[in-house]
Amino acid sequence: MGSYSPKANKSSFCLPNHMFFLFIFLLLSTNLLTFFLSTTYNSCSFPQENMVSRTEANPSLNEPEADLPPEFVAFAYGQKLPFGYNRRFDSDTMYSPVGRACSFYKDDIRKYMNYNVNGSCPDDESLTQKLLVKGCEPLPRRRCRPAAATVYDEPVPFPACQWTTPPDSSVVWTAHTCKNYTCLVNRRFAKGSDDCKDCFDLQGRELVRWLPRERKSELEFTIEEVLAMKKPGTIRIGLDIGGGAGTFAVRMMGKNVTIVTTSMNFNAPFNNFIASRGVIPLFITISQRLPFFENTLDIVHSMHVISNWIPTTSLEFLLYDIYRVLRPGGIFWLDHFFCRLDQWQDVYKPLIQSIGFIPLKWIEGRKLDKPEHIEIYLSAVLEKPLTNSW
Repeated sequence: MGSYSPKANKSSFCLPNHMFFLFIFLLLSTNLLTFFLSTTYNSCSFPQENMVSRTEANPSLNEPEADLPPEFVAFAYGQKLPFGYNRRFDSDTMYSPVGRACSFYKDDIRKYMNYNVNGSCPDDESLTQKLLVKGCEPLPRRRCRPAAATVYDEPVPFPACQWTTPPDSSVVWTAHTCKNYTCLVNRRFAKGSDDCKDCFDLQGRELVRWLPRERKSELEFTIEEVLAMKKPGTIRIGLDIGGGAGTFAVRMMGKNVTIVTTSMNFNAPFNNFIASRGVIPLFITISQRLPFFENTLDIVHSMHVISNWIPTTSLEFLLYDIYRVLRPGGIFWLDHFFCRLDQWQDVYKPLIQSIGFIPLKWIEGRKLDKPEHIEIYLSAVLEKPLTNSW
């Protein structure tokens, strides 16, 4: 039996002299480097020259303009971060975003921000929409509770809700000429130029829109033929710009495609109606930067909304924004764009073609509903290139 002897095993733990001195040198060097770095940088911050707050660098950022309401100033102007400088913000101050134009319309902003904190918000949907279309977008948040029906009925269950007129109690009707859905359904017979006059009649034209039996001309594409242009299952999520009553989103849901629908409430509760059908409304104007990350959506659709009423430069920004949010290989379904014939060749056709899309289908045709004007329609399916899209 052997026994443990420290003396007998000592040689196995010893280093040669030259290795011993090298080890000591490396240890001292590492400690000195650590000491140097710790005195130069803080592990939770950037170098001191980058830690100057934006309000110190530009004091005017946090100086409210005269006559702005206190609640607007409380929301929109800088608030110091509780833990100081934050490298993700690159600042020690948080600024809440509001539209640049909000401060241009001080009387309207004073009305909008005039409420009791922790109380009820004013019933001011008309004012809200007026500010948005003037460019006060996004609007400032408010510390109050929005107007709602005194008694709110539960929504119609899914999937029946998709083709059922919702309860009147789901809407605050103050801002609208019609005061119930029956009135909205019947306004398809009324004279006037209200947006989407027949959209609320779910047993009328909406019931067959984008289906093969609805097709009356080459300009009217069906959902089936557009989806067939791409590999099955690759169109999954998307956006409908100015989607009226949300029927496009409902149809696409039946194809296992999730669509977010942007809409305003021009003399009708479009956003409430869209939501009542079990699809997602987004209350933003055509001018707002699309709230999606680059290269993420499979499809963007817009019918009638994108046309020559939009200033040309604004339209160009919008088309590039659509290109931005579409993934490579994603498609932009431009459904019934229209303009005057004399504008088409010189302005709009070159503009649309310049963005970088590949046309999968491109149909031009005359717009015949106003014979006194010579106008043209374009319906097109445009693909963002799958390769070299940047």
